Amino acid sequence: MKALLIIDMQGAILDRIEAGLECVNPQAPDRISALAAHYRHEGWPVLHVRHSDPDPRSPFHESAAGYRPMACERAEAGEAIFVKRTSSAFASTDLAEHLQEQGITDLAVTGAVAGFCVNSTVRAGSDLGFDMTVIEDAVIGFELPGADLTARAIFDVTMALLKQDFAKVVTAEMLLSS
Repeated sequence: MKALLIIDMQGAILDRIEAGLECVNPQAPDRISALAAHYRHEGWPVLHVRHSDPDPRSPFHESAAGYRPMACERAEAGEAIFVKRTSSAFASTDLAEHLQEQGITDLAVTGAVAGFCVNSTVRAGSDLGFDMTVIEDAVIGFELPGADLTARAIFDVTMALLKQDFAKVVTAEMLLSS
């Protein structure tokens, strides 16, 4: 069975976009909303992964405004929500067990951030034997100022590496038209 996995589309990500940080795919939230509607219409699960940080100074601390889900990430009744404290959604949640129990073998991945949580989740899912698809225009990437790397450079390398050994990489249009 297929499922859509939405990673870390929380207020802290929207805050970065609205602050004008260099990013790839600032329109990803709209694409994620369309993809979620499509999956729901088809009767396929939509799964939500949220990041929580125990440090109260973190924008991802559960009581911080940055922890709130963006509109594209709000779960509907009955949709599974996994709260992680690590980069990979598989490392600190029971996501793998849930997928196995539900007979989900194919994951379409969206969300934030390309070089971090999306990357580590896709690699871990592939290593666990799940068929991973990354919807590249529904994934957000940011710059790494201290590393002198642009958002585009990081994003392109991340997608190329994932495509090489871990996942299919497609656009939202390709997925929605198939």
